[in-house]
Amino acid sequence: MKRVTGLGGLFFKAQDPKALAAWYERHLGMKVEPWGGVVFRWADDPAGTEGTTIWSPFAADSGYFAPSAAPFMLNLRVADLHALLAALRAEGCQVDDKVDESEYGKFGWVVDPEGNKVELWEPPAGR
Repeated sequence: MKRVTGLGGLFFKAQDPKALAAWYERHLGMKVEPWGGVVFRWADDPAGTEGTTIWSPFAADSGYFAPSAAPFMLNLRVADLHALLAALRAEGCQVDDKVDESEYGKFGWVVDPEGNKVELWEPPAGR
């Protein structure tokens, strides 16, 4: 079974996400989208589709990374979220029971041995 297919995004906490994003836009030329993050488009996606990687600061008090105390969270692209979550559970990993499904794809979470929350993302078909 294919597991991780790429880096979906890097999410991290910031004291002032809007100001930090503006700094990255001004000084590093990263085009910040209205929702506050940056979309990097892949020129050569191994999946044969046009993939993206997201860079996005979150509020310092965001609970989105819980139960991890880390100030960051990786988002990894996966080929089959439900199959991977089942395999991770069978392997004894700490997997969140919650799965989100929306027009943006399917999202699930696992916590690594050091307590870092990792978001697993199955993009919608054709993305």
